[in-house]
Amino acid sequence: MTKMSKMHKRVTCSHGAALAFLVLLPIAQAAAQTAAPAEPAPESLQLQSVTVTAQRRTENIRDVPVSVTALKGDKLDVLVSGGDDIRLLAGKVPSLNVESSNGRTFPRFYIRGYGNTDFNTFASQPVSLVYDDIVQENPILKGFPIFDLASVEVLRGPQGTLFGRNTPAGVVKFESEKPRLNSTEGYYNVSAASHYTFNAEGAVNVPLSSNVAMRVSAVGQHRDDYVDNYSTPAKTTKRGELDGYNEHAERVQFLYSKDGVTGLLGFHQRQTNGSARLFRANLIKKGSNTFADGTDLDQIVTNAMNDQDLKTNGINLRLEWDLGGYKLSSITGYEHIIGYSSRGDIDGGTPTGPGFIPFQVETNGYINNLDQYSQEFRVESQNTGPFNWQTGVYFFDEDVTGGSDNFDSTTYARTSRLVSTQKNKAWAAFASATYNLTPDWTIRGGVRYTKDEKEFRTIEATNVVQIGPSSVEADKKKVSWDLSATYKLTPDVNVYGRAATGFRAPSIAAASASVPITVADAETIKSVELGIKADLFERRARGSFSIYDYTIEDQQLTVVGGNSNVNRLINADKTKGRGAEFDFEAAISTALRMSAGASYNYTQIRDGSLSVNRCAQCTITDPINGAGRVVIDGNALPQAPRWTFNATARYGVPFRDGELYFYTDWSYRSKVNFFLYESTEFTGAPLTEGGVRVGYIFGNGKYEVAAFGRNVLDQRRITGAIDFNNLTGFTNEPRQWGMQFKGNF
Repeated sequence: MTKMSKMHKRVTCSHGAALAFLVLLPIAQAAAQTAAPAEPAPESLQLQSVTVTAQRRTENIRDVPVSVTALKGDKLDVLVSGGDDIRLLAGKVPSLNVESSNGRTFPRFYIRGYGNTDFNTFASQPVSLVYDDIVQENPILKGFPIFDLASVEVLRGPQGTLFGRNTPAGVVKFESEKPRLNSTEGYYNVSAASHYTFNAEGAVNVPLSSNVAMRVSAVGQHRDDYVDNYSTPAKTTKRGELDGYNEHAERVQFLYSKDGVTGLLGFHQRQTNGSARLFRANLIKKGSNTFADGTDLDQIVTNAMNDQDLKTNGINLRLEWDLGGYKLSSITGYEHIIGYSSRGDIDGGTPTGPGFIPFQVETNGYINNLDQYSQEFRVESQNTGPFNWQTGVYFFDEDVTGGSDNFDSTTYARTSRLVSTQKNKAWAAFASATYNLTPDWTIRGGVRYTKDEKEFRTIEATNVVQIGPSSVEADKKKVSWDLSATYKLTPDVNVYGRAATGFRAPSIAAASASVPITVADAETIKSVELGIKADLFERRARGSFSIYDYTIEDQQLTVVGGNSNVNRLINADKTKGRGAEFDFEAAISTALRMSAGASYNYTQIRDGSLSVNRCAQCTITDPINGAGRVVIDGNALPQAPRWTFNATARYGVPFRDGELYFYTDWSYRSKVNFFLYESTEFTGAPLTEGGVRVGYIFGNGKYEVAAFGRNVLDQRRITGAIDFNNLTGFTNEPRQWGMQFKGNF
């Protein structure tokens, strides 16, 4: 057998999905034309229609010409049962990854391999997180706990026409449960799990009059410190314990509805404190990407301070006027970070180890204050005819002050301080339209003009001689667009094609002792996508399959570490991405329901001029240029797994006056690079995580008791690293076993 070359393999993989799609289309169409009418499936076996707001209107997910997955109901409840934060979404839908080097705060999102590893206080990301129609721009705002949600939607590909701010990779969209006018109702949900983990969540909906309703919801989460912290590798002196947390968040909403006028006013706040990320010195075995010999993840050796605190709050107001043929909307948002601080031992050890530690480093990253205002005005048609449209304007204003302190972790004395401030103003005008050419053909198109301006300056530098200017400005104007067409093969099968562009405004990174303020120019993306969506077997199943190809021009990349603990921005000339996504859900019987998803994401940096500093002790697998720097041309993007798979299954049977059920969910991702360069040690190994749950629902569906496990294989993996000092790394969450009780009223 002839061995395929790497180029041959890449060509085969990139075009295999396209070939499969082209083969499936005529088969599906022929089957639709020749198949005999089937007996309607029993109503108990029919899947409920899934509606999404991916196009800023409520539509059946099958009719939306975008690759989108919605998580709702039991799937969300199962995922949060162990007290995990928003990172739990990683791998639970195709092409989505979420990670953080700051633990429960500052999550970083990646869609189709496209994201940003920037840990800078002022970082921007190409994946936008939208919570109740309000964009959460700063990464600190993106970690709001998951509770009392109606749905989570993951929109893949550029979404710049209808959503404000930076969305070239996609959007993760959260919709909270809203107040209802017709009933007093609510729920409570409590659980206890390993490591003295406790979670309590609940909500109550109260009609205050025939036109006004209120919904109050809250969540509280706690985990004891359970990792023993020692002063030396000999572990003769215990300093205490780490890796616990206390967190609570609340949301209050008021709904008013009368005579075509609807108002929704919401207040929310979050407080969290506990351990910062646990960085472990020389965690990685030299010459491999596995744990060093003798590693015990229930123990750590550090000598620095370790704590993390965050307080945020916000207000959102949505007003709508139904004028018959038109609807006017006003969406106002205010987000505020009262204070944020994360202090930890980034060299991960003490002067005595473990392993070689060339110097002691302890840092504290913080935000002193952040104010974000956003306002959108939108007009949309409500025609019964073939043509509908929407248009509007969007305003964004952010003012944030934050910085970082360095400490000598042997004395806790501060060695330097750098504080900066950034002001970001942007506005946009947009328009989108849908036209039904025939009963089977629908076209959609949109355009958006954006102007974005940033002012950045250093306001305090203690023991830091700043290189270059102390202030910079950046601005950009850009037009983005999208165009799609949907064809109805049958009443239950749609195929679509979509072309779209996206835009991310220039980014600015704070200076350090060795690097000046750096500015990355705006990045743009051109994307094409083909897909098929279908309700199958008389609505006993549904599925979707899409293929895509994108090109990013001037992609903003983050150079971290290397020969010092710095954060520097650069632009790559071009990045290519292509792949495929698959979603499937089925009611196999009245007792068994299953779902599955998969994605293939190939990314490649294309810029022969780019090189970065290498790690201090790792084994580089990339070419080294004459200056001793690593050439990254041809590398995959960081934190971009080539393959992901996810699956769930639920089997339930009647038992006495209720239902006894078993539920399991699994996710897999292939290996990832941690940095722009490729090395043996800083390559994250494949990760498989699974959950199991056995429960009993009784009292006419009002009550549920369950036993559950999360990460039941206890597969621990290195999920990130720090490279400037030694082979320091951090890991995913441990296995948990727990009990849960839910009640509805």
